[in-house]
Amino acid sequence: MNMKRALWSLLGIIQTVAIAVVAVFLVRTFIAQPFLVSGASMEPTFENGDYLLVDELAYRFRDPVRGEVIVFRYPGDHRSFYIKRIIGLPGERVAIKNGQVEVFQRGEEKVLSEPYLAPLARTGDFEVTLGDGEFFMMGDNRNFSFDSRSWGPLVRTDVMGLVRFRLWPLATVQAFAAPAYP
Repeated sequence: MNMKRALWSLLGIIQTVAIAVVAVFLVRTFIAQPFLVSGASMEPTFENGDYLLVDELAYRFRDPVRGEVIVFRYPGDHRSFYIKRIIGLPGERVAIKNGQVEVFQRGEEKVLSEPYLAPLARTGDFEVTLGDGEFFMMGDNRNFSFDSRSWGPLVRTDVMGLVRFRLWPLATVQAFAAPAYP
């Protein structure tokens, strides 16, 4: 009798572990992924070693928004993941002049106010017109960011998800949203 009870108990434990493994797999595959920041390209917003939670569902229901920070597959090597801020949206022309980012959409010009930039951020002049499904990505630490200025527009299919939370270090835990550009 004790042996039978022990087997049922063991079976219950195995079943619980199996359900937990399947649940974790489903969450990590379809809902959210952890992401470890590597490098200085997003300073001061994110530091090297920050641990983030990336929402993989958001863009299944809506389009990406300018200013959101996303994780994506690097266009030059899909095994590598990058983190950058969305600056330009599909169909827009993005121009960088004298350190200011200007976005042109349907003939209207918008100069982006970017309070999140690293101090003394500098960038050379640049201009690009985005096609359908293309985004212009830049790091907040413009002096040390390998981004769309170097490798071109990001295509929508390379987007992994939206950064929602910084989980580590504990002293800096917070939720993130896109800035409200004037």
